[in-house]
Amino acid sequence: MSRSRFSAMLAIMLAGALTSQAMAQTGNPGGPINDNLGEMDYGVCRGLDPKCYHDWPRAPTTKYRILIYSRTGASRHANLGHVLPAGLNPPLGPDNVAQAGMIRMAHEQGWDVDWTEDVTQMASLNGYNAVIFLSTSREILDDTAKTALRQYMRAGGGFVAIHNAFGTNYTWPYYEGMLGGANFYDHLPAREGDVVIVDDKDASTKGLPKRFHYRDEWYNLVPFPTHVRFLATTDEKSWATPPKVGGDAKSIAATMGEPGAILPDYLVHPRYPSVVGHHPGHGDFHPVAWCQYYDGGKVWATTLGHDTRTYQPHGMPGADEFQAMLIGGIKSVMGAAPFCQ
Repeated sequence: MSRSRFSAMLAIMLAGALTSQAMAQTGNPGGPINDNLGEMDYGVCRGLDPKCYHDWPRAPTTKYRILIYSRTGASRHANLGHVLPAGLNPPLGPDNVAQAGMIRMAHEQGWDVDWTEDVTQMASLNGYNAVIFLSTSREILDDTAKTALRQYMRAGGGFVAIHNAFGTNYTWPYYEGMLGGANFYDHLPAREGDVVIVDDKDASTKGLPKRFHYRDEWYNLVPFPTHVRFLATTDEKSWATPPKVGGDAKSIAATMGEPGAILPDYLVHPRYPSVVGHHPGHGDFHPVAWCQYYDGGKVWATTLGHDTRTYQPHGMPGADEFQAMLIGGIKSVMGAAPFCQ
């Protein structure tokens, strides 16, 4: 074959590949605005094909054990309370509401549970049926922990992302892929609205009402999640009018529904007024929970979980439904219930 003919064939193949890639990004739920939010190739097998799960030989599970990781590197949600001291299972105070709520749920299910904000405790994860990132923020893993998490997933591990886990590890593309190829972009102040179950066959949504009232920050996501099974959305038309935000750090935190939260200075004192466009939201399809296989493991993710009361029994409207979703999602990544079906 001549060099010119080979070059022409190669050009045609590349053009076809690029066309296929562009076509793969269209038709996202929620309308064409989401078609242009990008779709990175994370270099792993991910999506809804069980072939992406490494069902390797393993010892039979006699007792489920989960790890709750709530380390924060910037802003810290008020429901996490004070920063936990180093080590595994440090004592909790009355303000560590989210951690205590997760521990209570685990004990009610008969699971063993560890909790930590010490990155050195993330060096060995293979003893856990599920690793849960609970409203972590920013860069909270060192190289050793990143390697351990990646190897854990490749061995068929289970990962659960809750709320500000989407505002974490921005500089690590592998982690963004774990979240469904999605990431936190922004949100308005916390307000009430409705969660809508769009897939009631999953272990995390089965038996829940089709719609329930809830209060959250309703994260906007860029990129928009792809190759996942969407489980729940929020109806943007149901949202209450957001309160106006202004004042000092304490009043801003209170208005955002985070009294006692630690806010970074760039949120309190922006250098200049913004001159760029505002995220318009996701319109008719605003996902808040989904699942996928990822690089050998299983992932269940939700952007919900902002309000302190959501971790308490009957703490607020929708709290019990949120906790039921969460327990079902954890069960599914652990193998205690069908996953992403």
